[in-house]
Amino acid sequence: MNTLFVAGHSKLPTGMAANHISESLTLTLEIDKKYGVIVDASCTLATDHGREFIKSLLKGYSLKDGTDEPVARLKEGYLGKAGNALEAALKDSYKQYQLHQ
Repeated sequence: MNTLFVAGHSKLPTGMAANHISESLTLTLEIDKKYGVIVDASCTLATDHGREFIKSLLKGYSLKDGTDEPVARLKEGYLGKAGNALEAALKDSYKQYQLHQ
């Protein structure tokens, strides 16, 4: 297997549609072992459109370069209430990735 699967979690703000399902947000990343590149991503946002959009924002970034670039991309592209939760979940995923390295 040439990829790793990591998951990051964070608390959702109150008043969101996804908050009725769960109080936390989960972001999962499939990462190429050799280059650290995010090859797939998923999250627990309430809509398919939101989940697909987050995937498109994160795919292609290498976690070997840290999280500054994908965090900036999230802040620039995602303007919903879950922005801070997505950022925190990405940073938590990154911590899990670093533990494997």
